[in-house]
Amino acid sequence: MAFATLATPAVAQASQDKASDEIVVTAQQRQKQVVSDGSVGVLGDKSALETPFNVTSYTAQLVLDQQAETLGDVLENEPSVRTTQGFGNQAELFVIRGFALNGDDVAMDGLFGITPRQLVSPELYERVQVLNGANAFLFGAAPGGSGVGGSINLIPKRATKTLLRATASYSQESVFGGNVDLGTRFGDEDTFGIRVNGVYRSGDSPIDRERRRVGVAGAGFDVRRGPVRFTLDFGYEDQRVHVPRPQVRLANSGVAVPRVPGSTANYAQNWAFTKLRDVYALARVEADLAPGLLAYASGGFRDGREEGDYATITLTNGATGAGTQSRLYVPREDNNEAGQAGVRGSFEAFGVSHEVNAGGSANWQENRNAFASGSFPAASRTPCGAAATAFCTNLYNPVLVPRPADSGAQGNFRDPPRVSRTVFKSLFLSDTLGFAQDRVLLTVGARRQWLDIDSYARLTGLRTARYEKAATTPVIGIAVRPTETFTVYANRIEALVQGPTAPNNANTLNAGEIFAPFRSKQYEVGGKLAVRGLTATLAFFQTRQPNSFNQPTPTATNPAALTFVVEGQQRNRGIELSLNGEPAEGVRIIGGLAINDAKQVRTLNGTNDGNKAIGVPDYQANVGVEVVPPFLKAATLTARMVKTGEQFVDVGNLQRLRGWTRFDLGARYVVVANGHPVTLRLSAENIDNRRFWYSAFGGYLVQGGPRTIKASATFEY
Repeated sequence: MAFATLATPAVAQASQDKASDEIVVTAQQRQKQVVSDGSVGVLGDKSALETPFNVTSYTAQLVLDQQAETLGDVLENEPSVRTTQGFGNQAELFVIRGFALNGDDVAMDGLFGITPRQLVSPELYERVQVLNGANAFLFGAAPGGSGVGGSINLIPKRATKTLLRATASYSQESVFGGNVDLGTRFGDEDTFGIRVNGVYRSGDSPIDRERRRVGVAGAGFDVRRGPVRFTLDFGYEDQRVHVPRPQVRLANSGVAVPRVPGSTANYAQNWAFTKLRDVYALARVEADLAPGLLAYASGGFRDGREEGDYATITLTNGATGAGTQSRLYVPREDNNEAGQAGVRGSFEAFGVSHEVNAGGSANWQENRNAFASGSFPAASRTPCGAAATAFCTNLYNPVLVPRPADSGAQGNFRDPPRVSRTVFKSLFLSDTLGFAQDRVLLTVGARRQWLDIDSYARLTGLRTARYEKAATTPVIGIAVRPTETFTVYANRIEALVQGPTAPNNANTLNAGEIFAPFRSKQYEVGGKLAVRGLTATLAFFQTRQPNSFNQPTPTATNPAALTFVVEGQQRNRGIELSLNGEPAEGVRIIGGLAINDAKQVRTLNGTNDGNKAIGVPDYQANVGVEVVPPFLKAATLTARMVKTGEQFVDVGNLQRLRGWTRFDLGARYVVVANGHPVTLRLSAENIDNRRFWYSAFGGYLVQGGPRTIKASATFEY
């Protein structure tokens, strides 16, 4: 009895410690990775069931748990999106509903032009929001000329509590690094907040000879005082890739699609590289002027500097892998500013609720760049008859040559000349009417947009073209919620991108002609269900996009004469199903299925009418599952399948990529150290080291990544 009496306090303490540890572990396991609520452009933050649009938000917790290093890594969870590369460089290019979204057109807190434009580290952001579908009214026309199929909006992190989080990371082959995330609130009633993030990684990637280095820093400040809220964000990114694996282009439609090289093969030149440096700032202020009346204004800038030597392979023989390679050196600078202001008011009249939005936005962008090719010795190009700016190589046995001297240089490399200036301005107005106690929400609105673009000659600095066009993009959407957990919706909305300019060359009869902005009309209907921790969305959509092509117009003096026309059209029609959440305790699902019937419906002389659009597969599926074993509550086992259907490389549909499937596995384990969680993670992407052509979008073949092992440890205080 005496021994038991002495032992009782120790047993009680051990029991309390165990219970406390279980609480910490449970809290970590219940962090949200995906939510269906989010910012819907000028309409503000909306819950999934009250908006007639399809929005998915991936959280900072998902970035941590999946060890995501770029936006593309985050979007591997989104079935409607595939991440490929820019045409000739290492920029991530997002294909949403079969249409391109350039890195230039990724928004930050609703503003274009602020986000770093090629590679973005997701660690600075609380949410990565994906809006599937056209959005010219919601966000305005994207200045980079893309975004027909959807938008991506980054929400910076905010301090919600005192936080100290440090992560050490490893990625195959020898990329070591880490990141820190610090935050706190202080002052009376926690008026002031500060959140600071830093990231550094460096080392050899799994691809042969490829080396990457990333340095990122960001700080977010906010003030909450009475009816006023103010935020200020700063960011810095330095991304470097040495000897990056390039894309592959087929010389013509008669060249067969080559077999895929080894998963780690690299056919880049040793002098190829990409260097990116971006500095940006973003401020926002909101004020509650009266009950139900909000005024807001935001503004920001980005200063970007890029430099790269690029060397895409052009295959002339798909069976042997023979081809040519050339060099393009490009230094580039960007200076962008953006701003937006508006009011949002709610009131009720005659039994109908109203939420009125009115305001305006402006975006200023200036691009300066120069370029040069290379001149290669005759010995390296004679065997295949390559031009002086190219040399002979082979996809399976790359020929490595010294970096050539500059050839055909245009512009000052140290101080690149201005080549374009873009000014987009807009005014918007909308009203969301609520009927039957807001069970039926009808949104109607329009945005008037002015697009002003100047082009300049690199050598003289003189303006060569001016573009001033305006367009009005309306929206109408309805969301009907018969129950608290179910909504059916429909919308009709447009995308707006700047019209093309006819090429300036001797064969184009209308060289320099500027065309009106492209307006793409989208129709969408769908349903949303939120039940038992799971949100499901089913959407049916159709979008038509005008296309341009060269119409042969031979003349007596020039049989090769062409007329540049905007008479083509691509029609994408599809179905999307997404499932996100926890249908049962200890089980989490992230993913879905996208089916896309993307066709060329108007082509030159109707020759290719009805053919599939280049690089758009018939289906895409992403299925991710996480399970907490009942016998090991501190562990989480993860698995993901990414599947993509076949794609065509050319408009004639003669060159086809086979469909591919990738499997990923991983595990997390939470250890409690002195009352604080330490999360250990291990994952493997493409576990069977499968080799495949990932994408053919734009006619460029991009090879899928090899098996990649990642590990990290996060301590949180």
